[in-house]
Amino acid sequence: MTGPLHHLKVIELGHVIAGPLSTALLSDFGADVIKVEAPNRTDMLRDLGPKAEDGVGVWWKTLGRNKKTLSLDWKSDEGRDILRRLVEGADVLVENFRPGVLERAGVGPETLHEWNPDLVILRISGYGQEGPMRDVPAFGRAAEAMSGLAHLTGFADGPPMHPGFPAADSTTGLMGAMGIMLALFARETGSARGQVIDLAVFEALFRLMDYPVPALTGANHSARRNGLRQPMDYAPGGMFRTSDGVWLTVSAGSAETAQRLLRAVGGDTLADDPRFATLDEMSRHMAVVFDAINDFVTQHTLAEVEAEFARHDAIASRVLSVEEITKNEQIRYRGDIVSVEGEQTQVIGPIPHLSATPGELRWLGRKPGADTRNILRDLGFEDERIAALCEAGHVSLAEE
Repeated sequence: MTGPLHHLKVIELGHVIAGPLSTALLSDFGADVIKVEAPNRTDMLRDLGPKAEDGVGVWWKTLGRNKKTLSLDWKSDEGRDILRRLVEGADVLVENFRPGVLERAGVGPETLHEWNPDLVILRISGYGQEGPMRDVPAFGRAAEAMSGLAHLTGFADGPPMHPGFPAADSTTGLMGAMGIMLALFARETGSARGQVIDLAVFEALFRLMDYPVPALTGANHSARRNGLRQPMDYAPGGMFRTSDGVWLTVSAGSAETAQRLLRAVGGDTLADDPRFATLDEMSRHMAVVFDAINDFVTQHTLAEVEAEFARHDAIASRVLSVEEITKNEQIRYRGDIVSVEGEQTQVIGPIPHLSATPGELRWLGRKPGADTRNILRDLGFEDERIAALCEAGHVSLAEE
């Protein structure tokens, strides 16, 4: 089955997570992605993190999925000519260098649009292409700090904390892919030709951290980190540990579900207490609610909590470890962890699930330059010319 983006041609000049994730998401649904790496300077993600049995970094395996790899020095005159040929036949170019890198190499957006006026260009940088922090270097953790996420994570009397995954880089990849699709839609409908998408790494996470801003500006409520409870505690819930040592997250998002939760942990006496008649009233006594839930959960086993919550149609979800994730029946049923033939490494599969044109994992991350020869042949280069380019160091081929 052909993916819905099988007609889309994407050039990736990105590295590490944010840019490569945006193109990996597109590749899951059929986009033809060419990842460009310098002959003697590959994406550092190949060497970061744990290695599989074949010695290849597992993070590279997943972010390099479904991509062709081209080893090209696009800053040289000859390499720039090859890049031009690629751009002329492409729909999208993705880069996540510091602002100015493309311009100094003579391939800024103006030049790229001279080559291909319809090209959509995604530019990811720490703080954006313009502004007083334009040239300040940044990584994902700096973005998490700027977004407010770190400030709202942790205990009130403890330090701010980062989440257990690269939240800023990952959300930037998601937002970048959405930005590309929006720009392509505008192109297809005639609203605009090739657009430049300027995305700062902190902005994608910042957009998902929207709630504290209107709370402060509209209601003068300043959110603070709150340990096992939510920073803005307007609905009952939190993280609790059963008597047999299992962590659960408990939540209720409406007055009705809150009443069922209270009835499960404290019976009619607690559920019918006038202090908890509405969520607004409940929010003023959330410490009492939290303590009641904590007392119940900590005094019962997982099986007992699950049985009582099920009886009242209340929600308590077990906190899964990575080991448990890989064995979870629902995750397995939905096919959300996948691999390819001959690979031990498993990765998260294409998401979301499309009914008629689902995504597909075709291969995991390839060797540097694995597709250089075929890509250059497709551009019209003869083997003798390819050999000469290799000899001069403008391109390189994968080691046999």
